Amino acid sequence: MIGYITLGTGNLGTAGAFYDALLGELGAKRFMSDDRMIVWGTQPGAPMLGVCTPYDEQPASAGNGTMVALNGGDEDTVRSLHRKALELGASNEGDPGPRGQGFFGAYFRDLDGNKLCLFVMGAGS
Repeated sequence: MIGYITLGTGNLGTAGAFYDALLGELGAKRFMSDDRMIVWGTQPGAPMLGVCTPYDEQPASAGNGTMVALNGGDEDTVRSLHRKALELGASNEGDPGPRGQGFFGAYFRDLDGNKLCLFVMGAGS
């Protein structure tokens, strides 16, 4: 149902490098890019994630209550990707761990303050 999600950025080059390194760990690569947007995906037709400079040319801002969740596949990958995001300069919004009812998640804010979750459902921890 979801085709793609975009997050605003104030620096496309910096955001591009951050997500190249992070999403590459999930097997994603750049599918599209131009002077104001970069979009990553794992395969055509699968949901994609993009960063863009706002069309209205106003400063990018993180939405209050807005969050993108990326399926890490397993707990070890969630831990590893969370650690990688922090190494790349993200801020921690919640260490990896069980969040109840078979949900294992970790939270961070990217370099522009956008909140993301790495998760796996059906986790055993």
